[in-house]
Amino acid sequence: MPATALSPLGFDFDAAVVAPCGMPPAPRPMAGGATPLTPLAPGSRHQREKLAVLSAFPELALQGAAGFDPGPALAALATHAAADHPDAWGWDGRRAEALWLGTAVDVDAHGQAEVVQTAPGRFGHGDEVARCLRALPPVWRLPGLLALAFAEDLAIVEADGGRIAWTAVALPSHWSPQDQIGRSLAEVHVPRPDAELRQHAADVLARLVAGPERRERFAWTVTGHPRLHAHPRHVDPQRWPADAASTWPGCAWWRSERESFLPLPSLQQAVFTIGVEVTPLDAAIATPAQAARLRDAVASMTPAALGDRALAAVRDILLTWLAARTVGDAVETADAGAAAPASARPSGRPCR
Repeated sequence: MPATALSPLGFDFDAAVVAPCGMPPAPRPMAGGATPLTPLAPGSRHQREKLAVLSAFPELALQGAAGFDPGPALAALATHAAADHPDAWGWDGRRAEALWLGTAVDVDAHGQAEVVQTAPGRFGHGDEVARCLRALPPVWRLPGLLALAFAEDLAIVEADGGRIAWTAVALPSHWSPQDQIGRSLAEVHVPRPDAELRQHAADVLARLVAGPERRERFAWTVTGHPRLHAHPRHVDPQRWPADAASTWPGCAWWRSERESFLPLPSLQQAVFTIGVEVTPLDAAIATPAQAARLRDAVASMTPAALGDRALAAVRDILLTWLAARTVGDAVETADAGAAAPASARPSGRPCR
């Protein structure tokens, strides 16, 4: 991992925010010590939003292709989680236990599952997680526990064609999980701008699914939506307020994703994880250097890319604000007595 500041979920700003924007970058190998999953503290923001989704409308998050058996991939994921985070997660092949949540799921040979409260809960009435899981169909209780124990959303992708076979995605970024089941990564990207470039990138992703290494990539946008859960059904179709210019940056939020691939070569599948973070824009873009980097990336976007991120309506507002935030960078550079070398400028790597 580069020696740059990372977010709590591992989002790498310098690797993600580059100019010019173009083809999505191929996932990079995950650095030693990095893991695909991040344990959640009881009652954390991610956990509360996921609880709300899985309790009120689980069908928006939990989806699987007809006939697809996620059991082997989930068992492999549970094994990796126990190895990576033994203080937060336990798994013996039958019982999955979220140690920080005092909740376990016992899975039988047929994939059915019983929810067990192993310790008093640490927030709310103490049994929120268990009650949520018991209301789910038995086959979704282990995925539900994984979803509530870790910050990341989950999907299972097949190596053959890169088909999305299964999702537990409670915090989507303006897309509908139920609409993507059974589609290949290439098909999912075709409706998006720069379809030829994105389809090429999706083909690359499909080839990496069954590779030997854990990999990661990053995505970002600026949005008027403050919540982690951004399913289209629950987002205002008017993506920006009419008074955005006068309320900026108070109406703007930085939405970032760290996406990882956990390959399962023996299954010819991979678990795809999505770690979403949402931060007020003025808190997220905290330095002149970050403002300059984001300014260059946004300025390089095509109209199609701006439309993809719903930024067309606020492009000029955003660029003006970012330009003002970079003034300190110019002062610091002048004080140092030299301009930044060309090698310090954005490398031309694509941004997603």
